[in-house]
Amino acid sequence: MLDDDAALRLHGYQPELARRMGGFGNFAISFSVICILAGGMTLFGYGLNTGGPAVMLWGWVGIGFMTLILGMCLAEVTSAYPTSGGLYYMAHRLGGPRWAWVTGWLNLLGLLGAIAGIDYGCALFVGAFANLQWGLEPTPESTMLIFAGILLLHGTLNTLGVRLVTVLNSISVWWQLAGVALIVGALTLAPGERQNPDFVFTHFNNGTGFDNPVYVAALGCLLAAYTFCGYDASSHLSEETKGAQIAAPKGIVRAIAWSWAAGFILLAGLLFAIEDYAGTLGTSTGVPPAQIFIDVLGTGMAKGLLLVVIVAQLFCGNAETAAASRMVYAFSRDGALPFSSTWRRVSRRTSTPIPAVWLSVGIALLLALPSLYSPTAYAAVTAINVIGITPAYVIPVYLRLRAGDSFQPGPWHLGAWSRPLGWVSVVYVAVLTVVFCLPQASPITVQSFNYAGVTLGAVLLLAWLMWITKGRRSYTVPALGSEAETMALSEGVV
Repeated sequence: MLDDDAALRLHGYQPELARRMGGFGNFAISFSVICILAGGMTLFGYGLNTGGPAVMLWGWVGIGFMTLILGMCLAEVTSAYPTSGGLYYMAHRLGGPRWAWVTGWLNLLGLLGAIAGIDYGCALFVGAFANLQWGLEPTPESTMLIFAGILLLHGTLNTLGVRLVTVLNSISVWWQLAGVALIVGALTLAPGERQNPDFVFTHFNNGTGFDNPVYVAALGCLLAAYTFCGYDASSHLSEETKGAQIAAPKGIVRAIAWSWAAGFILLAGLLFAIEDYAGTLGTSTGVPPAQIFIDVLGTGMAKGLLLVVIVAQLFCGNAETAAASRMVYAFSRDGALPFSSTWRRVSRRTSTPIPAVWLSVGIALLLALPSLYSPTAYAAVTAINVIGITPAYVIPVYLRLRAGDSFQPGPWHLGAWSRPLGWVSVVYVAVLTVVFCLPQASPITVQSFNYAGVTLGAVLLLAWLMWITKGRRSYTVPALGSEAETMALSEGVV
């Protein structure tokens, strides 16, 4: 295991970013981005409508388990290639520039879609709080204004340096865990009747308009799959992490495992507490968990718990903005984006890629604009996140499998489990990607159409056009480091 900066130079890059993040901070950013109080809460109503409690809980168990396997495989490759470029850099070294190009654009789509999904979901919860506090009726226009304000906040915070981002992420971990304990504890201890285990673990509800229960159950897994996204943040922040060759892969795996356990407790607690299924789905607040809080605890306590959730979602969006901006910075550093010379600039005062931060939040705003006109647009944005970023996760894993013994693992690796777990991950992601490109509601109209597949196709087409017109000439990663370092890499020293 080499010194952090020596390891980075081995991959051809000179250190530019401030390495001020420890192992806990690296774990915290992925845990903050996964954020069960964001994904699990914002898509709670979607889950109730698309499969109901049975799919929500068992889907969480199954998707969480498969995500842990995929995360372990990705962590192994991250240990060997701890750079801000993350997935696309791994793909380049293992498969060449074309693989890297596709991976980079998919990863970028997923990260920017995640900012849009997280912050728009937070705006929905802010609207629900405003409805309870001041009687303001949430509208698409008011939600969009709140969303824009949240993006502005996150852009500003991320220009102030990685030290502040690290502090906020560390607070986020304890806020989320305490928030889950508070919500589940309050709902459990409050007086009144509760749903029985048979309802929570077996009740199936289908409000999609489709007749096939298997199809509906597959669609319902979007709740879990969307929540379990963003753990590549540990990889993207590796150039700012101490001991990154071990801290970054550990950060990925631990973030998934803790989120898996805490998320199950949260979902079960909410489902046991439902008093009126139809009333929860049709709540005037626009946020079904808020209606559960009101029914069980009253308006006053509901407002307090909503604030707990909103703060957690703000932490989540801020962490996702940090991860996305590092991806934009790294991709621009290698000449892959239009106007790369602008987006790769790093502030001398804070050692932060400030232009990349503002580009990230600006594109997130554009991605969410269809929510002004389409009631299913938010679900499409979340699906964009899943089908953009999840294939990007598995491409380096597939290329590592294809490389065979020529792949030199880093100090954190899976040993003999690497190949079988890797192939399980490849099959899982292939199935998941197909499912989330399928229609999510029937009848299929302009308003209910799932635009995620169209968006994915458009991004791949754009990536191909940019590759043949500019990318194959402008995109390049640097040569590996010194001869001694390259020899050390080939001998498996790092």
